[in-house]
Amino acid sequence: MINYYTFTQWLMFFYLYSFVGWVWESCYVSAKKRRWVNRGFLNGPFLPIYGFGAVTILVSTVAVRDSIPLIFLLGMAGATILEYVTGACMERMFHVRYWDYSNQKLNLNGHICLTSSLAWGAFSVLLVEVVHPPVETIVLGIRTSAAEIVTVALSIAAACDFTQSFQEAVDLKETLIKLNESNEHIRRLQKRLEVVSAFAEKDYEEYQQKVREKLAGRKEFLRNVEEFRQLQQQKIKELGQRLVQSVESGKQRMEDLPSLQESLWKELQELGFRTNRKYRHAARQLRRNPGMISKKHEDALKQIRRMMRKKEEDDKES
Repeated sequence: MINYYTFTQWLMFFYLYSFVGWVWESCYVSAKKRRWVNRGFLNGPFLPIYGFGAVTILVSTVAVRDSIPLIFLLGMAGATILEYVTGACMERMFHVRYWDYSNQKLNLNGHICLTSSLAWGAFSVLLVEVVHPPVETIVLGIRTSAAEIVTVALSIAAACDFTQSFQEAVDLKETLIKLNESNEHIRRLQKRLEVVSAFAEKDYEEYQQKVREKLAGRKEFLRNVEEFRQLQQQKIKELGQRLVQSVESGKQRMEDLPSLQESLWKELQELGFRTNRKYRHAARQLRRNPGMISKKHEDALKQIRRMMRKKEEDDKES
């Protein structure tokens, strides 16, 4: 019967398996985190990667339903390709990874790994041989008009949810970029300060050398120790004036640095409290995806997470 599914029936399978995937992921992640986590890209109870994965497996195994080994291999191949393409595209669009297998053996760019692929193969056999037959019976038994009403309602809800979630992901990306730019500004300022200090020290050493050279050349003209001491005092006084000027120049930069750091810190502190849409949306995406990473904006992502934890701690205390 799989060859004769209508478009509406395919949609019903997609939404059903997206819901089942959301239940599985949310329960699994919640058990690991010991708190409830509404897992996934969307706000609602759907994980599209599982829906697309189930549909991909059903389509790719149409011609081999009577062979468990082929179901395993073709289902594994189709789902693995889907997982890699989805992960790579999402990272390219949003600069973050919603899942990462970099710590797993035999992984490819962190988007897929052997363990995950084998799990997809086992899921393919379980889906085709055990789960899908009764689901198929139920879905095919629903009247066409009722199925169309249900799928239209679910499609509208999913479209609205996807639009909102996509904007949240974009806002998270922009927030990370903004914080990363602020961090880079601080690093450049600190580097400039180090350079100023280095030049001041270099000036001091070079001036000392010049003083030593001049003194060595003039010693024969000095008639007594007192004259030599006075010359040293004069040179040291001149050097002190130059050092004061260098320090004042560096001091100005040092005064700028805490000012910038304080501004950034205040901005981060307001992350969980402010009504700014981008910050609220960024926090939502991170709460639903606690394992999210970003190679491009790693420090910024850590900063946001620290502020989210601080807000949670403050909420508990209050």
